[in-house]
Amino acid sequence: MKIFVKPWQLIAPDLVLSAPIYKITPQLMEKHGLRGLILDVDNTLIGDDEADVSEEIRLWVEQMRQNYPIWLASNNFSDRRIQKVAESLSLPYRSRAGKPSRRVVRQVLEAMGFPPSQVAMVGDRLFTDTIVGNRLGLFTILVQPPCDEMVFKPSISSIFKARSSFLRNWEIWIARKSGVKI
Repeated sequence: MKIFVKPWQLIAPDLVLSAPIYKITPQLMEKHGLRGLILDVDNTLIGDDEADVSEEIRLWVEQMRQNYPIWLASNNFSDRRIQKVAESLSLPYRSRAGKPSRRVVRQVLEAMGFPPSQVAMVGDRLFTDTIVGNRLGLFTILVQPPCDEMVFKPSISSIFKARSSFLRNWEIWIARKSGVKI
């Protein structure tokens, strides 16, 4: 039996944190009955132009992995970059996920072995991370990028950072215009 939802329901996260990912706590996981995490990488764990994970994120991953399996699922086409992040955190990963396509995230979910309702899809984007999570019945969490300050330096990385910020703000505007509470 197919369940039909209104389009704007696909972009409505179950939880909006106006803070970076490291504000997700074991207490929050327990409150929502969550047993695992699937994490986006770019602008969720690290900035678009960053290569290394911050100490704060590293400590958070260490704390959370004690009780919860964690996978990375990134749309980034640079397998080398995502592999470096995953290896630095000792986490399994998939790059080139093509979110909001369900294929890769479904494979990660199957590897975790939990029902979708017990796994959180965590990311910074409504039109990729939240939509794929909602399409699969995951608990969706929208977070702020870990480095939300934007310092203008004329460079390629500042252009990508500005583009990411613009897209995120546009998605939130669309969601609010559609009646989604964010």
